[in-house]
Amino acid sequence: MKIWLNGGLQDPDAARVSVFDHGLTVGDGIFETVKSVEGRPFALTRHLDRLARSARGLGLPEPDQDEVRAACAAVIDANPMPLGRLRITYTGGLSPLGSDRGDQGQTLVVALGEAPRRPDTTAVITVPWTRNERGALTGLKTTSYAENVVALARAHEQGASEALFANTVGRLCEGTGSNVFVVLDGEIHTPPVASGCLAGITRALAVDWTGARETDLPLDVLDRAEEVFLTSTLRDVQAVHRIDGRELPGAPGSVTAKAMRIFGERAGDDLDP
Repeated sequence: MKIWLNGGLQDPDAARVSVFDHGLTVGDGIFETVKSVEGRPFALTRHLDRLARSARGLGLPEPDQDEVRAACAAVIDANPMPLGRLRITYTGGLSPLGSDRGDQGQTLVVALGEAPRRPDTTAVITVPWTRNERGALTGLKTTSYAENVVALARAHEQGASEALFANTVGRLCEGTGSNVFVVLDGEIHTPPVASGCLAGITRALAVDWTGARETDLPLDVLDRAEEVFLTSTLRDVQAVHRIDGRELPGAPGSVTAKAMRIFGERAGDDLDP
């Protein structure tokens, strides 16, 4: 196993980040998770574009995209595997304790771990906590992820793999690490970015490739949707067979199954769409 840290590959035991790194002390950092398939990253350009947007939104200098690409290639080459989770982490770097940033540069880490193939269907729950659609971090993929950890732990306690949030005005928003789609009268809908959800890479491709509509949806749409599916980097398109106590028999339904097929075909044709 080799990890990229600030300019080169290192063994995991030798890779060290300061205990004063702002990503550790206050969560001042951003990240991307990229799927690696047989040694090739999927949709890397889109992920790097979003990494840059997140940096701008957080007030960090944009990472050097050529350096990040080189780091990703080096890590993938050094760690061959059929399906991997490539994690790019970029933080405020060495800083004083507190919220003020230091001036010694940023920290870049790229690591790769083996990923299992996801099942075709999964169970989800809803949680009582909300996404803030007007927050300073809304729409940014930051390392301030603790509320997702709490919500996902609750999902696991209830035999589910994901937890879904409403926003502060009770509209359907997103999962801890996924976007959500619903089928109503045979049409696919997903919450708009204005709901506070992350502009997911897989979400955008699914919208483009399936003709899904961005629709402001109440949370209780989950009680009446004919089909529900999730999208994320490692889920691709994944059907939902249970929401809280509600079973969706026959999942994946016909609309979701078609979306899964279309996504698989299009993604297979172009690894950097």
